[in-house]
Amino acid sequence: MAKKIIKKVKVIAPAGKATPAPPLGPTLGQAGVNIGDFTKKFNDATKTMIGDMIPVVITVYDDRSYDFVLKTPPASSLILKAVGIEKGSGKHAVKRAGTITKAQVRAIAERKMPDLNASDIDAAMKIIEGSCRSMGVDVK
Repeated sequence: MAKKIIKKVKVIAPAGKATPAPPLGPTLGQAGVNIGDFTKKFNDATKTMIGDMIPVVITVYDDRSYDFVLKTPPASSLILKAVGIEKGSGKHAVKRAGTITKAQVRAIAERKMPDLNASDIDAAMKIIEGSCRSMGVDVK
């Protein structure tokens, strides 16, 4: 018989550096997940992606066991890393935060493709370009 799902928890944690400290610890504790075990498994799974914030979906079952699925980093953080800035423009219509090339947009779109609602790479690039515009980053 299949296990009964009690809860699905979505969190974002630093790759390879997750700790039981807040905000991760209390969120997992409320869901009934063994925090130390999760952080060890998460850090092992993400040690090659250090420097990124990784979204993870944790499925908690009735016997207090769990599974987790790693997602790709948020598009905004990938764009900021590609441009080399710390944050986007607060007034994107007036002030520009930087520029990004089409090749960089394509690389980000290829990396994000599993998590995007796009059928091909061109549609994924348009989604990433829209994120760039909303952050005040020009696409050249």
